[in-house]
Amino acid sequence: MITKEEIAKIIQEGLPSSQVDVRGDDGHHFEAIVVSEEFAGKSRVKRHQMVYKALGNLMEERLHALALKTITPEEMGN
Repeated sequence: MITKEEIAKIIQEGLPSSQVDVRGDDGHHFEAIVVSEEFAGKSRVKRHQMVYKALGNLMEERLHALALKTITPEEMGN
């Protein structure tokens, strides 16, 4: 079983300039809000791909479901 803290750490290692908030307590279903300047000018699909790349094979091996919200710091205020 994986923890929300582990997920946040892995995303932050893959996207070092990001702020990550992961929620979920059942060990299988999580929601992550990822804020990063690196998302600027990128589509939602590309942003999600960046997060999945940071997670590597974790999605296949230990993480059942992850809902993502990916935003830039500028979008946070809107």
